Amino acid sequence: MGRSAQLVQSHWIDGDWRLSEAVEGIDVLDPSDESLLAIVPAGTPGDAHRAAHGARGALPRWKETPLKQRIAFVERLAGRLADRADELAEVITAEVGAPITVARQAQVGLAIAMTASFAELAAGFAFEQRVGNSLVLKEPAGVVAAITPWNVPLLLTLQKVVPALLAGCTVVHKPSELTPLHAYLLAEITAECGLPPGVFNVVVGTGEGTGADLVRSPHVDLVSLTGSVRAGRQVASMAAGRVKRVHLELGGKNASVVLEDADLRPAVAATVDQMCFNSGQACLQWSRLLVPAGRHDEAAELAAGLVGSYRVGDPRDPATDLGPLISDQARERVRGYIKSGVDEGARLLAGGGGAPEGCARGFYVRPTVFSGVRDTMTIAKEEIFGPVLSIIPYRDEEEALRIADNTVYGLHGAVWSADLDRAQAFARRMRVGQVDINGGPFNVLAPFGGVKQSGIGRECGLEGLAEFCETKSLQLPLEVAEPVGPRLRAHAI
Repeated sequence: MGRSAQLVQSHWIDGDWRLSEAVEGIDVLDPSDESLLAIVPAGTPGDAHRAAHGARGALPRWKETPLKQRIAFVERLAGRLADRADELAEVITAEVGAPITVARQAQVGLAIAMTASFAELAAGFAFEQRVGNSLVLKEPAGVVAAITPWNVPLLLTLQKVVPALLAGCTVVHKPSELTPLHAYLLAEITAECGLPPGVFNVVVGTGEGTGADLVRSPHVDLVSLTGSVRAGRQVASMAAGRVKRVHLELGGKNASVVLEDADLRPAVAATVDQMCFNSGQACLQWSRLLVPAGRHDEAAELAAGLVGSYRVGDPRDPATDLGPLISDQARERVRGYIKSGVDEGARLLAGGGGAPEGCARGFYVRPTVFSGVRDTMTIAKEEIFGPVLSIIPYRDEEEALRIADNTVYGLHGAVWSADLDRAQAFARRMRVGQVDINGGPFNVLAPFGGVKQSGIGRECGLEGLAEFCETKSLQLPLEVAEPVGPRLRAHAI
């Protein structure tokens, strides 16, 4: 793509760089200093059509490609991603603003582990299974439109693209227009791995433009979106016109619940650290810390002290903990939430809406902690998508559960207790898709996704692979079978 160039005029379609029809471009900014990284095409309906048409043309051959060959491709992909990990991390740091250590370890490192895990899972996946006199088949869902966000772009792209390819689907990837540069690199890498033309395509543009064009395309069978609730509603509505399958991984307002018997310091430290990951720009973020009322002040003092130790600044500096937010719009949104917290009576313990010291340029905010938050406050109910933590006291476990579940979301959560059985019992009652218990680490083999307005479907693990399959049953004859019909003797069924 000519990564040093400021002007990109092509999409990756049918195994080649195809000049866009667009006459307008989209500026891609470095959020750390607001400088121009690149100008990419604002994809047109024609660009989207060509990409979807290419994926449709490649589908028959790819779905008939033996599974071993599809697995071999993904293994090569994991290897080439590892070979170019530093380059990918540098691009992600530039376009996302993620600190370079976070980009290497979580953004790229976890993406490589995710890719390798799917190759292992696919080898044992039940694409055919005998059930009674039926042969149940898992067949590719068809052409997939993978619409991905800007916050953890490579990982969230590969969570969709890799299982889709292993299932035998072909893919059109529409990255966020804020962070498209990693997608150009990924296209290059898939070509290096020998992926046939048309199996993986990349078309760049806005969600309202190119994304909507792909959702409506008659060539697209399944739409997989990671994004906001608003975007999810729009995609579901547009896809309903053709009764298309949709996967929606949307927002979260996740609670980290500290039970009475928990060791407070490690629970608070882990919650603050997770809240600060990627400058709070993660759907998994624990943005609410629920603590027993009698330990509220102690927890608040701990959290405020810990937040003050985090370094905000240049994401290319290995000592940086938090980089900038993605855009000026994002920064103003987070500042607005901080102001609402103050206006509604929460106590601002650390941070605030002002720029961090030494960050005159770039879209920076300070990590912020509020105490004495009520669950009716705006900062306790709405997804902020920034490094803002609300500490909420509760009287007993029943109230803790009510507060934790008192949200339109149901994505993620955490529970802390000295008694593992007690923690598990509480976690089982939470209405969310995933719960970390006493700091249990993220597992790429486990299904990920949410309930309520956090989405539909699951990614990662066997469930994530199954999402890109359609189920077909072949009813096989029995040795003593006779035809069944209104004038024929029926079997007991």
